[in-house]
Amino acid sequence: MSPSPIHRHDIGPRMSEAVVHNGVVYLSGQVAKSPGLDVAGQTRQALEQVDALLRAVGSSRERVLRAEILLSDINDFSEMNAVWDAWVLAGQTPARATFQAALADPDWKVEIIITAAL
Repeated sequence: MSPSPIHRHDIGPRMSEAVVHNGVVYLSGQVAKSPGLDVAGQTRQALEQVDALLRAVGSSRERVLRAEILLSDINDFSEMNAVWDAWVLAGQTPARATFQAALADPDWKVEIIITAAL
């Protein structure tokens, strides 16, 4: 039996924005395109990118299995959650973990990593 194919999307020199394998979608960490925004604005932009990537590979937010959310300041937890709660679908919430972390760019306040079913 041959191995299941791996499909990479938006391939860059360092990473792919999405990888699909065995019916599972793995997204790279999504950050705001406009890092000058507050955490709510950055969360909105990151989730818009999540939606676009999931659509591009044939999935959707209804199929999200797991989310990892990195905050540069854990004190922004409530503000980020207000946006998250409006985005996530009632009754279809994924497993989730939220961490405080030093992000790669000091202007980034939030980074969201998603795993979803195809």
